Amino acid sequence: MATRLAKDWQDILSQVRGVLRRRGQTKHEAEDLVQEAWLRLVRYEEEHQSVERPEAFLMRTALNLSIDAYRTGVGRGEHVLVEEVVLVDTAPSTESVVLARERMARLALGVSRLSERTREVFMACRIDGLSQVEIAKLHGISVTTVNEHLAKATLRLTDWMEGW
Repeated sequence: MATRLAKDWQDILSQVRGVLRRRGQTKHEAEDLVQEAWLRLVRYEEEHQSVERPEAFLMRTALNLSIDAYRTGVGRGEHVLVEEVVLVDTAPSTESVVLARERMARLALGVSRLSERTREVFMACRIDGLSQVEIAKLHGISVTTVNEHLAKATLRLTDWMEGW
């Protein structure tokens, strides 16, 4: 009988821990809150009377303690256990940065080797974001000529950057 009773309480305590975990408590915090709730249940029964539904008392007490802990944490600022934090460095590696700079230098050299008009049309489109119609009006050329300059620049730069 005592073994069955202990098993029942283990199941109840496990359920309470699970509820606390789902509400954002860490494993250690949930365990601490369950222990504190258990102590309050024992003290209440010693000082007052027997509790009719101790599992409900335990759950409600643990949830109230969780709310109190949250409110206290908000007042002092967020706290996080270091061993539970996963840090992800999204910054590119040094090698990636160096390679990107080398590619940009190579591209800049390729752009500088384009004819003046082709370079101007290419830069107006790719850097300034102008449409082909706006570029045609700006340079006094047809839209077809603008497209030809863009095609020429794209082909030459693609060849120039091949293998980089």
